[in-house]
Amino acid sequence: MLEAVIFDCDGVILESADIKSEAFRRIGGLFGLEIQARFYEHHLRNTGVSRFDKFAWLYRTELGQEINAEESRRLGELFAGYCLEAVRTAPLVPGFEEALAWFQNQKISLFVASGTPQMELEAILTARKLADCFQRILGTPPDKSRLLDRIIKEGGFDPAKVLMVGDGETDLQAARDNSALFFGRGAIFKDRSLPWADDLNGLVAWAKELYNGD
Repeated sequence: MLEAVIFDCDGVILESADIKSEAFRRIGGLFGLEIQARFYEHHLRNTGVSRFDKFAWLYRTELGQEINAEESRRLGELFAGYCLEAVRTAPLVPGFEEALAWFQNQKISLFVASGTPQMELEAILTARKLADCFQRILGTPPDKSRLLDRIIKEGGFDPAKVLMVGDGETDLQAARDNSALFFGRGAIFKDRSLPWADDLNGLVAWAKELYNGD
């Protein structure tokens, strides 16, 4: 059986990916329409990457300078203000509750690894009464591949029995970097020889088929 399942948060546990995308669009708009369009496109290509890395990219690529700590913090506070309350009230991804209950019943260790900053991530999941469902909740920094590496090494898990559930390329790459299994949420994984679904309905059936679970 699986030893551990690692969930991304936005777009996997909570239907909050669009909320955060809109926040990134608004941040980009502070620098003009052309930069806004390119920054938003960069975000869409790099879902799951820390917002602070994206702010650094914006300054380096679009403004030709390195962002300083004060400006990075200011943009981070703006971003959090744009989306925090909406994320706290976002609906759960269809199928998540069923998957959570089944994995818990199987005594599988459960984790969250997200591009959201640690304290904010914990606050969101605590407010949603989900924090106690997971053995550990890990946000950025570091990046997601390192988060998975930490979970696997500290838990003494066999990577081949660890499942990453994600909705972005960074989730898939993190699984590959750590030789873990992957289940994708969203049509971006269609026709890529990967298990995936439009939501998390079907995740339990896939796990049962793969491991002949009950």
